[in-house]
Amino acid sequence: MGYLTDSLRALGTTLRNMRRPATTIPFPQQIREREERFRTSFALLHDENGEELCVACLACERICPSEVIKMKVAPKRESPFSGKRRGYLEDFTLDLTACIYCELCVQVCPTDAIVMTRVPEVPGFDREDLVLTMDKLYANEHAKPLTWATASKLNEMQEPPKVAKVEPAKTEPAKTEPAKSAPAKTEPAAAEPAKPAAVAEAVAQEAP
Repeated sequence: MGYLTDSLRALGTTLRNMRRPATTIPFPQQIREREERFRTSFALLHDENGEELCVACLACERICPSEVIKMKVAPKRESPFSGKRRGYLEDFTLDLTACIYCELCVQVCPTDAIVMTRVPEVPGFDREDLVLTMDKLYANEHAKPLTWATASKLNEMQEPPKVAKVEPAKTEPAKTEPAKSAPAKTEPAAAEPAKPAAVAEAVAQEAP
């Protein structure tokens, strides 16, 4: 009897929710408008001269917590635009199947070479379809809308590190002893002036 009651209760829940408006959409036939902060997938960029911004410094590969970025560095050579020797990529792969979208690779890039996009990759039937090669990453630069966040802008938004205030050492004022006053000089009593001889004789005669 309990099974029948539970089945009827579940059927009632289903019937009550049949006419509720759907909260999901069939993706990718319909793509819901995303918020400005929505970020997914990645792209590699070129500068205004069409040269690759990535200098193969390996900063993004080292900081990736999931270790989904693998880079192969090409020998350094002179840039055809600046004439300076710089690093170049030979190969770059990013595995989206294990990416946690922490954006740390974007934040540490010294040349703003990697950014995230606002449109996800098309679902595929093979795991290899979600592995972004260097060609796919450079194609995303123009094929997908990019987010505004670059390493330079993200670093400007962060609060500067708080520097501990070093208070100056408190120095106690030197104790100054009061000056000792010199003892007062006592002058000897002045001797009585000598009496004249005439007065001395008169005094002697008056004495008995």
